Amino acid sequence: MEIREGADAARAASTPPSGDTEAAAAPSVWNIANYLTVLRLALVPVFVVVLFIDDGKSTPWRLAAFAIFVFAAITDQVDGRLARKYGLVTDFGKIADPIADKALIGAALVGLSVLGILPWWVTVVIITREIGVTLLRFWVLRHGVIPASRGGKLKTMLQSIAIGLYLLPLPDPWPWAAHVVMAAALIVTVVTGIEYVYQALSLRRGAERTE
Repeated sequence: MEIREGADAARAASTPPSGDTEAAAAPSVWNIANYLTVLRLALVPVFVVVLFIDDGKSTPWRLAAFAIFVFAAITDQVDGRLARKYGLVTDFGKIADPIADKALIGAALVGLSVLGILPWWVTVVIITREIGVTLLRFWVLRHGVIPASRGGKLKTMLQSIAIGLYLLPLPDPWPWAAHVVMAAALIVTVVTGIEYVYQALSLRRGAERTE
């Protein structure tokens, strides 16, 4: 009897509580946060097709493109909050989420430039910055991770608002509101891009000194 009780006690001590086991288990890739990320990525071609219907001159279709863009942008906020709140952060989400964000913003910028609504140089500056920051992250990946800054989040928010205003068929003088917001977005885009370059160089120098 004593031997059996001792064995049971040892087994109980070596078996982690069910709560600890669940906490230690990695979240499934098939979760609501990742579903929203995939949905946002799938909406990109739908948004482009709707935007180009009737060469972007149809008010109802422009409003539809605006609605799709806004919905997709909202999913960007929701999936991140769900992932953090309910422990649904996965490697897939870390990779797919920024890809979906850049695909949506990039498609909108290029589409607006093709339609002659947004100057091409604005699109080139923003996309070049995004590609450059992505390459910087890969460049320093083995030395560390460059975290997303508040400036980066502000940049995304301003870009999204400006794009939304450009998508709306607003009467004069309201289009100037889009120009003003996009100008602010450009400033933040360039400034944060420079900050990322500085962080990447600092991270590399720090890693080289410790090697």
